[in-house]
Amino acid sequence: MTTKTTTAGIRDNKWLLSRLDFLWSEYFPEVSQTNKVFIRFGRYSKYRLGSIRLDRKTKSSFITITAMFKDLKIPAEVVDHTIGHELVHYAHGFSSTNPRLHKYPHAGGVVEREMKERGMGYLHQAYKCWVKKYREKLKREYE
Repeated sequence: MTTKTTTAGIRDNKWLLSRLDFLWSEYFPEVSQTNKVFIRFGRYSKYRLGSIRLDRKTKSSFITITAMFKDLKIPAEVVDHTIGHELVHYAHGFSSTNPRLHKYPHAGGVVEREMKERGMGYLHQAYKCWVKKYREKLKREYE
């Protein structure tokens, strides 16, 4: 893939895998894949947009992205930001077989800083813009 983001006609697990492959090769080329990494859409979640976990038996890492992101109205940059966020955790040794670089996964804004250092600041900016509107929408729903 040669573009930073793509607009697909359908967002499925195959599309997610293509985004993971692109982000990994473009922004994390020095991070070796020390174990199998899988990505898929999970259940619909308003608050937990993504997660990564390590299966201790198989030593495989599983990235799960909220099914809400199947909606083409959600900017692809927001999905890429979420995947990139989980890749930072993987690179830092959280839910992966890589050595742990920090005591806590979000210590001192390390994820945002790492993403910016890797040239993914535009994704963080797109995410911040989207999440501000999204929170306003959620607030209106509960008023």
